[in-house]
Amino acid sequence: MTANNDTRFYIDGQWQDRPDAPKIAVIDPFSERVVGHVAAGSAADVDLAVAAARRAFDGFSRSTVEERLALLGRILALLEERSELFAQAIVSEMGAAIGFARASHVPFAIAHVRVQMEVLRRYAFLSHDDGTATAKEPIGVCALITPWNWPLYQITAKVAPAIAAGCTVVLKPSELSPYSAQLFAQVMHDAGVPPGVFNLVGGTGEVVGAALAAHPEVDMISITGSTRAGVLVAQAAAVTVKRVLQELGGKSPNVFLDDADFENGVAKGVLAGMRNAGQSCSAPTRMLVPASRLAEVEALALTAVAGIEVGDPRDEKTTMGPVANAAQFARVKRMIEAGLDEGAKLLCGGPGLPAGLENGFFVRPTIFSNVTSRMRIAQEEIFGPVLVIMPYQDEAEAIAMANDTVYGLGAHLQSSDPERARRVAGRIRAGQVHINYPAWDGHAPFGGYKRSGNGREYGVHGLEEYLETKAIVGY
Repeated sequence: MTANNDTRFYIDGQWQDRPDAPKIAVIDPFSERVVGHVAAGSAADVDLAVAAARRAFDGFSRSTVEERLALLGRILALLEERSELFAQAIVSEMGAAIGFARASHVPFAIAHVRVQMEVLRRYAFLSHDDGTATAKEPIGVCALITPWNWPLYQITAKVAPAIAAGCTVVLKPSELSPYSAQLFAQVMHDAGVPPGVFNLVGGTGEVVGAALAAHPEVDMISITGSTRAGVLVAQAAAVTVKRVLQELGGKSPNVFLDDADFENGVAKGVLAGMRNAGQSCSAPTRMLVPASRLAEVEALALTAVAGIEVGDPRDEKTTMGPVANAAQFARVKRMIEAGLDEGAKLLCGGPGLPAGLENGFFVRPTIFSNVTSRMRIAQEEIFGPVLVIMPYQDEAEAIAMANDTVYGLGAHLQSSDPERARRVAGRIRAGQVHINYPAWDGHAPFGGYKRSGNGREYGVHGLEEYLETKAIVGY
């Protein structure tokens, strides 16, 4: 593979090279080799980008809905036209299997743009009743911090509603998976985004993220990342009382009620928990099942895991590539060891590389059973292909176990009785509950209870995070 060195930032409508900036190596998680370098931005780069966004805000905030729809439409068309470029970049930078990148990473990312166009077409920015009008106005300059695990998907989930609202943007993508962000910035440029409306500054959270969070000219910051990172951003942002939107960690349950379809549901649950090599904040990695069905569930789970093809992410037969980076690889290995140390029953997987693989950040698909809520593997986010099966005695205990976590991002629920499923879903403390594996819905609000974050993304709720509310009395 040829080196992909890109030391440019996109600021005020043009690419600006930073050849003398410190370099950050980009590692291919399959080969463990350096495949390129990107520039590490500074606080001075942040100042330039924020100043450009501030200058552009006055004009762009007064753009018409039709003008913003046309811009989003051009962005949509270019993303679709270049979808294979994005898929290949995602394989290289974070190890997603090429089939999964093409089927999920890229199309779901593109869907965020399409959804915001649908919302924008019908959204009422001004309403009035009995002499008082309520206006919804763009909040201002928005700093967007995105993670490495769904690099393009998280960019469009933030940029599309910000643009739809009439805000200007400074994007800080993860330095661990930067290439899809560079491609996205080129899309924005080629789509004719006005200078300063979209800016990209790469670098570390400690430098670029911290500068954005504390910047007095940033009106809002949206971060998707770990709970620890979200806390640091909120603390830095508090001084200037800016709005903070956080999409953070999760430890999502998958509750099988005793009337569920175990034959099909367990296999789907295993694959849902391990998709993207388990690197999804809302992955249902805790499977809660009736104790009387535990042996049956274990057998069904083992059959499902046997169908996962782990290997070279560029091979179209591969369904699971490596985890995305060395730090995450080490974290997952430590958590598997913790499960063994705590006495959980290892059904499959465990430490060590998968058979036939001698390098790369690969983790064997791992399932623990007889896991209790007090074990670390039941409480801490692992972010790898590790599933825990937890037996319960009755429905009340299942609900209590589902909620026995500091997180509350997502949850899954399996039942053949719709009324029962709705009732139990109402008692699970999570921002999204999926009943019987429904299709992905880009309009459904996404966000967390408890330490999983604040605010909501996607659809109309995502748009409104980027809007201020003004009452005009005597209208």
